[in-house]
Amino acid sequence: MSEASRQSHWEGVYTTKGEDQVSWFQETPALSLELIDFVGATKTSAIIDIGAGASRLADCLVSRGYEHLTVLDISAAALAAARSRMGEKANRVTWIRADVTAWEPPQSYDLWHDRAAFHFLTLPNDQSAYIARLRRALRPGGHAIIATFAPDGPERCSGLVVSRYDATALAATLGSGFELIDTRRHEHFTPWRATQKFQFSTFRRQRD
Repeated sequence: MSEASRQSHWEGVYTTKGEDQVSWFQETPALSLELIDFVGATKTSAIIDIGAGASRLADCLVSRGYEHLTVLDISAAALAAARSRMGEKANRVTWIRADVTAWEPPQSYDLWHDRAAFHFLTLPNDQSAYIARLRRALRPGGHAIIATFAPDGPERCSGLVVSRYDATALAATLGSGFELIDTRRHEHFTPWRATQKFQFSTFRRQRD
């Protein structure tokens, strides 16, 4: 899928559905918050949330006192929804409208968080482009938390085919320079109470 097609798809999703009308909606991103604590992120850690959509992770982190947050998504409508919901607290977040496969990181980050963005990249060139940005953006010693559908998770989401992973397959796809330090299965319940099987894998960035 081209960058223009991806953007058109996700703008369509976020302009026609409320944030709690999409399957990935979470009132509280509990596991993401748990893993951010697990890797030892501090209030001054530089954290970027990739493909965040209108996720409430930024709300939670701002409320907890995190000072250097960046949210990236391809959909301007998704980011607008999140900013509107957060009100004045949105000014504490850096918002970036970009396709992660074409984005040029402006700085290095201590923590890269991605809940359900990478698995939409099914073509090898898109996956390689994502991983190249991850390598450039994440400092050595930093951590990447990447959640995808598990091997027994959905084969499609939002009308799109996805790639499913276990921790071993995801580590192999990322390649050298990323040490797998934790993996967890997770059952997500959609707003209509369907169950989706996820895996959350946490990596430590090593020097190339």
